[in-house]
Amino acid sequence: MRRVFIASGISEAQLVRQMLETAGVSVQVLNEHASGGLGELPATEAWPEIWVEREHQLAHAQSLIRDYESASDQTVDCGTCSEPNPVTFEICWHCREPLLQPG
Repeated sequence: MRRVFIASGISEAQLVRQMLETAGVSVQVLNEHASGGLGELPATEAWPEIWVEREHQLAHAQSLIRDYESASDQTVDCGTCSEPNPVTFEICWHCREPLLQPG
């Protein structure tokens, strides 16, 4: 197994895990429940980590994560209310309508 991503929290770890598994990459999340140890552990030791189970899927996983990280600065305007949303969102944070992704 090889670590490919350190998440800022459990929700981001679950998002990245789902993205990778949807693409056919077998992964595990380590430190998924380590936040309960904060105070006893350094914060950086409790961050959730995504690990790829199969070596031959490593390059594909790294490519998907690079795309995910670069998309975090991009936005898409909602077609209903015109609010900007992160391109990784599927539903508008403001009006909860589905977003049409650029493409």
